[in-house]
Amino acid sequence: MTQAYCKLVKDLALNFWFTHLPGWCALAVLTYSANVSAQLKFALIGKTKNDSFYQQSLKGCQAFSRTIPDLTCVYDGADDYQDVRTQVLIVKEYINKGIDGLLISTTDSRFLVSGALQLAKEKNIPVITFDSDLLEQHQTYRLAYVGTNNFDFGVALGKAALKYKTFDPQPFCIQSGHQTTPNLNKRIEGVRYALSGSASTRLNGQSGWIEYDRCPLYTMGRRDDSLNQLLTILDYKQPPIFLAVAGFAQFNPEYSIKLLDYKQRIKAGDITIISADTEQIQLQALSNGLSSINIGQNPHEMGRLSAELLYRYVKSGEKPKKSTYYLDFHYCNQENVATCTVNY
Repeated sequence: MTQAYCKLVKDLALNFWFTHLPGWCALAVLTYSANVSAQLKFALIGKTKNDSFYQQSLKGCQAFSRTIPDLTCVYDGADDYQDVRTQVLIVKEYINKGIDGLLISTTDSRFLVSGALQLAKEKNIPVITFDSDLLEQHQTYRLAYVGTNNFDFGVALGKAALKYKTFDPQPFCIQSGHQTTPNLNKRIEGVRYALSGSASTRLNGQSGWIEYDRCPLYTMGRRDDSLNQLLTILDYKQPPIFLAVAGFAQFNPEYSIKLLDYKQRIKAGDITIISADTEQIQLQALSNGLSSINIGQNPHEMGRLSAELLYRYVKSGEKPKKSTYYLDFHYCNQENVATCTVNY
């Protein structure tokens, strides 16, 4: 039997199939063929793009995507600081392109919902927040949150300061990012609660702790501003305990160079620097005696689990079983810096 004859028989059989079988059956075959090759695309959008924390979250999303045949993770965010308008514009752009799902770390909840997530809901594009959740009144615009319990994380940062108290009242200065960012504000509440038993008000000394003039300092996530703020505080005759609720100054590649002049004062306990996050650049500074303690999160798992939950929903309609998926955090100091965490 020749190849030409075999091809003729095959073509006739296919023609019979589509001509004589019911229309819905032929359509099912075509739909199945399309779905086999369909590739889902999720956009992971951090507060800033040039941030190793969110880059680790992307790697987590990609790690999950390698376990399945039909998912691609793309990465975006404001270029170099926490710009609420840019985040909204980026999210809206992906919505209009027809993205299959969104993983977002919230900079400003109200602005994000009104500017983009209402549109996502209209277009049935599902959203999972990670790292920074929407405010409670906006949480109908996301399926679930994956990340740190940020109030508890703030409590941990505050408790870390207790051992460094040398005055009564003890001055301290909180450094944050954007004034409206939900997770950072929860951390500030946690710090105050740990030091006073109250999360709602600025500490004025009655609990033995007093917030330094001009603090909290807000950086918008700008690394140069963050480092300059820290250096200004450290140059005071009796600097307050410095407590950063995210990496900020320590994400600046100049941090270790600029802090060398203060290394002996850190070692002597005259200067205390407590920082959230344990990215590799921070661990290097910690190992060189340029930070007192770092408390870190799990950005890789945030990205991996967020992608898994979103994928299950998109593929099969399976909603996350919980509204919040809290992940552990860890403590790094100069003694355990080599083993306290793994960065990807």
